[in-house]
Amino acid sequence: MAGPSGSKNYTITILVDKTPQQVYDAVNNVRGWWTGEITGTTDRLGATWTYRYEELHRSTQKITEMVPGKKVVWHVTDSQLSFVKDRTEWNGTDIVFEIAKKGERTELRFTHVGLAPEIECYNGCSDAWRFYIRDSLRKLIQTGKVAANSSK
Repeated sequence: MAGPSGSKNYTITILVDKTPQQVYDAVNNVRGWWTGEITGTTDRLGATWTYRYEELHRSTQKITEMVPGKKVVWHVTDSQLSFVKDRTEWNGTDIVFEIAKKGERTELRFTHVGLAPEIECYNGCSDAWRFYIRDSLRKLIQTGKVAANSSK
């Protein structure tokens, strides 16, 4: 996917041995895989919820698309990232989870639309997303067990 200026957005893909619906359910159980404090509803279309991790990161997401077993989209309406010059870099970006059956497995394709290499947060944020998708969310999908340091 290309960003606003034709740049490449951050994308990561994983394959899991679960059904598309199980992957979809895990994505929507944000408290089970995203560490930090979460306020609000994370599994209903149109809902708005806020994530906070210490004083480093606070963001508010609105769930703009939910297709059971196929897709979830969060639109970032507000953010404060304390570790970059432009603290609002995430504002107006979209966090997209696309789910598809691949043979006997399920593919989860994660894309943060607007998180592109030319923005300051790219390296740190892409490292964090890599951990959350490859480790924390994958563990929740595969085992049903929430991350040890999640807010659940």
